[in-house]
Amino acid sequence: MLIAILIFVYLQALSSLELPDYMAKIINNGILAGDNSVVIHEGVLMLLISLMGGAAMVGVSYLASLIGTGFARDIREHLFAKVEGFSLNEFNKFSTASLITRSTNDIQQIQMVSTMILRMILAAPIIGIWAIFKAYSTAPSMSWVILLAVVVMFSIIMVLFSIAVPKFRALQKLVDKLNLVTRENLTGLRVIRAFTNEKYEEKKFETANVDLTDANLFVNRMMVIMQPMMTLIFNVTSLGIIWVGAHMIGAGNLQIGEMLAFMQYAMQVIMAFLMISMIFIMVPRASVSAKRVAEVIETESSIKDPENPKKSPVGSGEIEFKDVTFTYPSADVPAIEGISFMAHAGQTTAVVGGTGSGKSTLINLIPRFYDVTSGSVTIDNIDVREMKLEDLYHKIGFVPQKAVLFSGSIESNIKYGQPDASDHETASAAEIAQATEFINTLDGNYQWSIAQGGANVSGGQKQRISIARAIVKKPETYIFDDSFSALDFKTDALLRSALSKETKNKTMIVVAQRISTIMHADKIIVLDEGKKVGEGTHEDLLKSCAVYQEIASSQMSDDELHLKGLSAPVSQLPGKGA
Repeated sequence: MLIAILIFVYLQALSSLELPDYMAKIINNGILAGDNSVVIHEGVLMLLISLMGGAAMVGVSYLASLIGTGFARDIREHLFAKVEGFSLNEFNKFSTASLITRSTNDIQQIQMVSTMILRMILAAPIIGIWAIFKAYSTAPSMSWVILLAVVVMFSIIMVLFSIAVPKFRALQKLVDKLNLVTRENLTGLRVIRAFTNEKYEEKKFETANVDLTDANLFVNRMMVIMQPMMTLIFNVTSLGIIWVGAHMIGAGNLQIGEMLAFMQYAMQVIMAFLMISMIFIMVPRASVSAKRVAEVIETESSIKDPENPKKSPVGSGEIEFKDVTFTYPSADVPAIEGISFMAHAGQTTAVVGGTGSGKSTLINLIPRFYDVTSGSVTIDNIDVREMKLEDLYHKIGFVPQKAVLFSGSIESNIKYGQPDASDHETASAAEIAQATEFINTLDGNYQWSIAQGGANVSGGQKQRISIARAIVKKPETYIFDDSFSALDFKTDALLRSALSKETKNKTMIVVAQRISTIMHADKIIVLDEGKKVGEGTHEDLLKSCAVYQEIASSQMSDDELHLKGLSAPVSQLPGKGA
């Protein structure tokens, strides 16, 4: 395809550069000599070459656009695939707003410049160099006029270039900032209204918007200044050629047709440099965009498949933490330290602790959203770092703390992890998750449309659909990261009862804040400031773990907890007044 573009560019340049020769022949040998046959012959050739040049121009534009858009498509796909493989470490490095800008605006800049390069930068040197050669061969004594025009024009371009480039570097960051402010306002609209902070957010948006507008105006003014200056050089050069050429014609050293041909060649030279200057003005912004895109593509994910992965056999999904310590990048102290426990198949293992105790961090180590700093996490006696990510995810049914739904139907969201699930399996999963209660009241039932991000369903409904999505996958291990927080006590109890039957031979890990959710678990792990401070059943921990006693006493009464083994009543435990 590039060969075809080069051929078209050559034909386009040929049509531009041969026309002045034919004009000179028409004037010198036809009009001045009174020979109409020369006028007709050369005029027909001019017409044919003009048509050929027009066809070449259309062909170049079509092929350049085809290559430019295809190139942008491939980069966008590669970038998206790269981002999908990022761990949470890489997501923390690039903000969501910045990744969106890099995937859209930055790639659009690259596409536009690559198309213009194919259309202009290949043709400009051919036209410029050939026009200089033809002009010199036509009137060598006037070549200094072209040289002077080129030097002046190049100097102006370099001055504008040096002023505009720093602005281009800041421009994309301002686009990021505007994207970030817009995203925050749209996703947090209800909070903004609840605290009547519309004016404050409008001011933030206006600041980001004005900064971006000012930067764009500055760059556009540079472009606007360049156009009249180039036009001025264009006209002054024409005037200079006519002035010098008139004296040479008067002295008998030049013919009128040759002077007109020389003027046309001079204009071709200036136009060629003008095309190059337009590319030079646009390339800096595209280069900034290219660096931003390359930064994402060249970032290696810290979570990769092992070179020699171990194939995990179909098992029970038992999970074991062996002296696990994890420290977030750039953090000074570990988020969790020295954690060891076993989650057996057919049992429910619960994790509880105060805010910031490391519960979600602990859970995120199982599907390798992060890798442990030291120690190991195993599933069926295989370290998760030695398994292919695809095999690992296939064994896990994960329900995150923040329920995430995708635009589509309720059915497509439930079948997200198991697209070939039958309607019966989908309905069964929804029934276990206690979702049929509201699904059957909707128009279309399972075909009811879910808005982007699940904006048209409540928090509890989101959680139940997310739980149904994990159930229909039928994994070996279920992980619920505080996935029952938006449910009422009745629905919570019904869901746990149905889940216990579904997962009786599976491994289930539950992170929860509510004691009522996990008090019947086979094993409860208590975390405090990143360390395990208790392990056992509800009754055991009430007797032996002060942290668990404090959490439990803050939520439930003596009668609810059945505190028979405590040496002190609930009212005297930490967190309760006497």
